[in-house]
Amino acid sequence: MTTTPSATPPSATPPFGRALCAMITPFTEAGSLDLDGAQRLAERLVSEGCDGLVLSGTTGESPTTSDTEKSDLIRAVREAVGERASVVAGVGTFDTRHTVELALAAEKAGADGLLVVAPYYSKPPQDAVEAHFHEVADAAGLPLALYDIPGRTGTRIEPETLIRLAEHPRVVAVKDCSYDFLGAQKVLSRTGLAYYAGCDEHNLALYAVGGAGYVSTVANVVPRHLRSVLDAFDAGDTAGAARLQQRATPLIESMMSAGLPGSVTAKAVLNELGLPAGPVRAPLRPAGREAVDGLLAEYERLVA
Repeated sequence: MTTTPSATPPSATPPFGRALCAMITPFTEAGSLDLDGAQRLAERLVSEGCDGLVLSGTTGESPTTSDTEKSDLIRAVREAVGERASVVAGVGTFDTRHTVELALAAEKAGADGLLVVAPYYSKPPQDAVEAHFHEVADAAGLPLALYDIPGRTGTRIEPETLIRLAEHPRVVAVKDCSYDFLGAQKVLSRTGLAYYAGCDEHNLALYAVGGAGYVSTVANVVPRHLRSVLDAFDAGDTAGAARLQQRATPLIESMMSAGLPGSVTAKAVLNELGLPAGPVRAPLRPAGREAVDGLLAEYERLVA
């Protein structure tokens, strides 16, 4: 009888784990950083399946948090989760000098790795993008995950640029929001970079072709369910993994493709569940009641 071989994890040793949450940054009702809430949320996420937390990324509202708040957040979350999960700090800005300063501060505060987005707004050419990442990687002693999200930055990290950057010993991973599945596979086939899906709808698809896992906004809300997709795939139950991914699709669409940023939708659900979140900072605005009700309906359908 012919048997189907069990699926094996696409990467035996992903640098930051497989199931990473792009954690929201909790604020108090007055708008200040809620470090106690951040610790409680981080503890919940890790206890429910996240083996890595990405702080001060897009979902963490990094454009509106201060340098001091970013460092304080790292220290608080590190204290809460200890060594049970990796802590990756978002440090990317449009200013190379400032990015280096944030990278050094994150290292001092206790981060395990750095998430560095392509420089945004000024639209530098690829050689300048490459030089930017090299300068950050040379300055800090932590491994880097490069964040390719051209829909927000206006600048792509082209596959050939990623292939060259992979030669740097501290460039170890990519958070991929490029919506270029062929480009991702091209880089995977020619480098040892760990590829993390940065768009929840691609979590299983990228994992199945050799990705390392995901950095998920939706994991703020349903960390255990998203982790179960990877666990099923690793156990060889690829059909089950597909069913679990499909079950999450309505919530993913509601949170990520309904016209509101993920930080807004994630906080809306967390607040309704009585979990640490608080308001978003301007210029973002909270979700309206109709949107919140729709989000809750999809959440309840998934966890029922």
